[in-house]
Amino acid sequence: MANYTGIQGQNILITDTDPANPVEGQIWYNTTSNLLKAYANVVVAATWATGGNMNTAASSRGGAGTATAGLAFSGLLNPYPVGGPETAATEKYDGSTWTSGNNMSQKRTGAFGGGTQTAAVVAGGYIDPPSASIDNTENYNGTSWTSSGSLNTGRAYSIYLIGTQTAGMISGGYRQQTGAAVNQTELYNGSSWTTANAFSTPNAYARSMFGATQTAAIAAGAYQYPGSTVTNASESWNGTSWTSVANYPLSAYEGASFGTQTLGVVAGGYQGPPGAVTTTNEWNGTSWTASVSLPATRHNASTSTAGTNAAGFVAGGTVSGSPRSTSTLNWTGPSTSLQTRTITTS
Repeated sequence: MANYTGIQGQNILITDTDPANPVEGQIWYNTTSNLLKAYANVVVAATWATGGNMNTAASSRGGAGTATAGLAFSGLLNPYPVGGPETAATEKYDGSTWTSGNNMSQKRTGAFGGGTQTAAVVAGGYIDPPSASIDNTENYNGTSWTSSGSLNTGRAYSIYLIGTQTAGMISGGYRQQTGAAVNQTELYNGSSWTTANAFSTPNAYARSMFGATQTAAIAAGAYQYPGSTVTNASESWNGTSWTSVANYPLSAYEGASFGTQTLGVVAGGYQGPPGAVTTTNEWNGTSWTASVSLPATRHNASTSTAGTNAAGFVAGGTVSGSPRSTSTLNWTGPSTSLQTRTITTS
């Protein structure tokens, strides 16, 4: 039989007011409220909150930066649903307000964008006329854009560039000149592009991609052409090759995404029939988990490609079938917070 005579616990503080500066794990009994209380970590659920409106309504914009130091650039303007003119506009975000910046030298839509607010890069995209994918690349220094090395294969419709201005990666896309998807990956060193291994998922573009570095990324869902198939296939990039990982929870494409290879977020997207979605899903490096939904369907939005699973933004895009939007949503991921909690007993 166990011997309990040597076991001794701690006394519980009895007080008529809650301690002014409790420490983690502290327990006390409040005689005023007649409640047993503790100071402990509490899980705080993820949220989407309304941010500042962009100055220009557009979809298929490139994005860069973080939740409080972001960029949005290029894109397709209204009218909607008819394809509006492409733009070369740049906007900066401080977490609450968008301000206009200097234009890019080449207007475009559906371009690959990434990096930070003061060191961004945009590559490829689409212009009409002459209805062609382009190979143009531009670097941004926080004030102005300058031309850089061209893509080996001009492409559009995958608006995420993983990594930084001097160590970036794109994969997939669509080339209007050939009417075919481009599976190939290209790596960027700040001035030139080199070809690398292709997606495992054939003919995939308009994927949701996120990752903090050139050598670690996740791609989720895709539109496959020819065949016009929407897939839930997900893949992981290790700097050399793509390998299959757990499928995204739904078949969709054009969802906004940000985070790292082990902690990421994908929000919204388009399924073809039945249309756009409000879903948000979090990636933990192994599997997907459903999270708090967007307040309205949204796809083809700009996003904080350098954001984390804890903080990011989704801006513009096509919202609930309306004309292209100016609205922004700020993401705060799940977290823990030290709080005073009531202990219930029975």
